[in-house]
Amino acid sequence: MRLLIVEDSTVLRDSLAQGLREAGYAVDAVADGKRGLIHAQTTDYDVIVLDWMLPEMDGLAVLAKIREKRIASAVLMLTAKDTLDDKVRGLTTGADDYLVKPFAFAELSARLRALGRRGA
Repeated sequence: MRLLIVEDSTVLRDSLAQGLREAGYAVDAVADGKRGLIHAQTTDYDVIVLDWMLPEMDGLAVLAKIREKRIASAVLMLTAKDTLDDKVRGLTTGADDYLVKPFAFAELSARLRALGRRGA
């Protein structure tokens, strides 16, 4: 499965990328929303792991553009925004799943597998 991680925290982005690569995923990782959108438009990803609070372009705007352009990748929002309204807004904008930070890597991995099965 091919993944894109869009996360501005260097520590989190690097640890996610390393852990997911070790789990057998092909992973690209970028630090801002603008680069995330460019990658989403130019590479076919099975799942995009997308933070909401990003520099250059926030994750919700990236998500809206991804859906506007009919990019088929599943999107998992991975964010500290944890209110019910935030979750509803993310899912309504087009996220396929929503996971709040902090999170367990095992749960993220299980959700990615589930999203991958949906795409298959």
